[in-house]
Amino acid sequence: MNAQHGQGHGLSVFPPEADIQALVRAEHRDPFAVLGPHWQGDHGRVVRAYLPHAMRVELVGEHDEAPRVSLEEHTSVPGFFAGQLQGNEGYRLKIQWATGVQVCHDPYSFDQQLGEMDLYLFAEGNHRNLSDAMGSQVINVNGVEGVRFSVWAPNARRVSVVGHFNGWDGRRHPMRQRHPSGVWELFIPALGEGEVYKYEVLGQHGVLPLKADPLARWTELPPATGSRVATRLRHEWNDQAWMSGRQSQAGLDKPLSIYELHAGSWMVETNEAGEVSRQYRWGELAERLIPYVQQLGFTHIELMPIMEHPFGGSWGYQLLSQFAPSARYGEPDELAAFVDACHQANIGVILDWVPAHFPTDEHGLARFDGTALYEYDDPREGFHQDWNTLIYNLGRTEVHGFMIASALHWLKHYHIDGLRVDAVASMLYRDYSRKHDEWVPNRFGGRENLEAIAFLRHLNDVVASETPGAMVIAEESTSWPGVSAPTQEGGLGFSYKWNMGWMHDTLHYMENDPIHRQHHHSELSFGLVYAWSERFVLPISHDEVVHGKHSLIDKMPGDRWQKFANLRAYLAFMWTHPGKKLLFMGCEFGQFREWNHDHQLDWYLTQYSEHRGVQQAVSDLNRLYRAEPALHEQDCVPEGFRWVIGDDTANSVYAYLRLSRKGEPLLVVANFTPVPREGYRIGVPEAGLWEEAFNSDAETYGGSNVGNGGGVMAEDIESHGQPQSLSLKLPPLGVLILQPQASKLARSAAE
Repeated sequence: MNAQHGQGHGLSVFPPEADIQALVRAEHRDPFAVLGPHWQGDHGRVVRAYLPHAMRVELVGEHDEAPRVSLEEHTSVPGFFAGQLQGNEGYRLKIQWATGVQVCHDPYSFDQQLGEMDLYLFAEGNHRNLSDAMGSQVINVNGVEGVRFSVWAPNARRVSVVGHFNGWDGRRHPMRQRHPSGVWELFIPALGEGEVYKYEVLGQHGVLPLKADPLARWTELPPATGSRVATRLRHEWNDQAWMSGRQSQAGLDKPLSIYELHAGSWMVETNEAGEVSRQYRWGELAERLIPYVQQLGFTHIELMPIMEHPFGGSWGYQLLSQFAPSARYGEPDELAAFVDACHQANIGVILDWVPAHFPTDEHGLARFDGTALYEYDDPREGFHQDWNTLIYNLGRTEVHGFMIASALHWLKHYHIDGLRVDAVASMLYRDYSRKHDEWVPNRFGGRENLEAIAFLRHLNDVVASETPGAMVIAEESTSWPGVSAPTQEGGLGFSYKWNMGWMHDTLHYMENDPIHRQHHHSELSFGLVYAWSERFVLPISHDEVVHGKHSLIDKMPGDRWQKFANLRAYLAFMWTHPGKKLLFMGCEFGQFREWNHDHQLDWYLTQYSEHRGVQQAVSDLNRLYRAEPALHEQDCVPEGFRWVIGDDTANSVYAYLRLSRKGEPLLVVANFTPVPREGYRIGVPEAGLWEEAFNSDAETYGGSNVGNGGGVMAEDIESHGQPQSLSLKLPPLGVLILQPQASKLARSAAE
């Protein structure tokens, strides 16, 4: 029999030579038009399979291995098989390989997989649950278990799924393109969870380096770069109490105190030489971190990016997997269990998230289908010179929707309580860090990135609508107006904005020798000029303790005692200043070494009393901050703050009141010189005993214990516009927090 014609009736079971050669070259645009079953009128179906290196192929029953048809191999194209199958019954392929026999369903016997609504919403940029629709999904199709793969590559000539299961051969599993969305899809039976895969993409000018799945929810452990098939999270959540109460606890009048950390270097397992032997998995980290954070009294932790990223030295900020947690710390369900454990311990979890830019690694998003797909094509718009990264083209609906879906993925599937959006300033301005001839104006000739602005507003509206109580916090370093104003009022709609100006000014003040601080007095007070222009978080973040900037304690001037006193005083000033709080790991016990992502924190320091004293001071400040409404209820409105003394430059003394909504006052007095001050008179609004609620110079914190014996009676001496006043002993490089006993007793009685 002529193999070009094949079996029976004189009809050819083989397609035209052009189709065969296109499959051989892996250039066929529509493999489903050739492969799989095809009706031939009244003559039944012809079944074709292209299986390079296969020795023999039979069709067997769908539910048994009884042979139905032995397929014929093309005489000049090894691995191309075809034959006729009578009737309409299902079948499976029985493939003889050199290494053994494989029985499986034919991937090309299945109809289109993605629903039209999924494709429509994706193209529109409004698919809110993209991670459960595209990428790799373990599904059952007509009783057949397998994995549906789908990927967006509109300008590709061909896309194939490759992996160990097909010898990384792009000829084996070419995908079907769905028009007009540009999404390619394929259901591969018998594959399951954990399978490693990538996409082989044929661009207009040839085959590209293998690409990881942009929508992968699980990855190989770096430096390997493959995607892994993931099921939906199996973790059974036990944080219902936390989630149901989260919205009521997320108000601007509630305490928000954040401990920022890098999961890979907070604490690790070390060998006998003290060197890092491995990073902890999420469960091991939870066992150590959660009790520590509870002891310190922070309300939330903030994790530097834990999405998969190829280069550990980027600290996660150059990430490629917007939907997959890094395999460095375990599997996806382990991260879910970690978040659950935090919630059960009444600790919120915030993730750093990067919608601004992505790295140029060839297995990633860069020129994904041979064209600028996720990024702008023009390097003046699409290349970030500072970081050698590519900039997301958020004006493209599919990219816009991809990033919205990423945000919702973490907030919904992992119960994350907030996202801290990195590098917002670089998103807002087209000329960010560029010379005058290195950027492209917007359509109105301006420097604003209108597409990114629209994205950020949409993001914040969607998060507020779909995940009530979740925060979105902007790291934004410019004077852009209304970052935290509602979108309905023309703002960007963020929950909070990092107060970078406050951080720079106050740290510069503290770095000065106390003898010179009188000349920089306004640096510590200037933040109160604009403290209520936005809803602020006061950030002492990782960026301030790296790259030669010195650790927080090492920024402080003076001898060892003065450094610790300055640090305690600065933290007390920060905790009593309007605005929510953020402190980077290691600062809470005065680590002298700059942070290094390759080493754990210097935990051995906590055996020394000065370092333990800073820890205890932070713990007590958090306790006071959470317990006293005056310190958090009116953070975001000017009614919560009143200057008492703001102009004593000669003595570097500041005094101010923090007030609750009911008017309950706390008096804060700061002396930023090493000189104790006797009989320093300060006006107060209430008579009676004012108790010392906190003294940063207390002996228990490692201080000199200069203070007021626990409290001071107010005298009927007018001062600073107040009817009463206190004569205080101010500790050197110290901060006092005083509270009228009457207010404290009244509140206790009311409770």
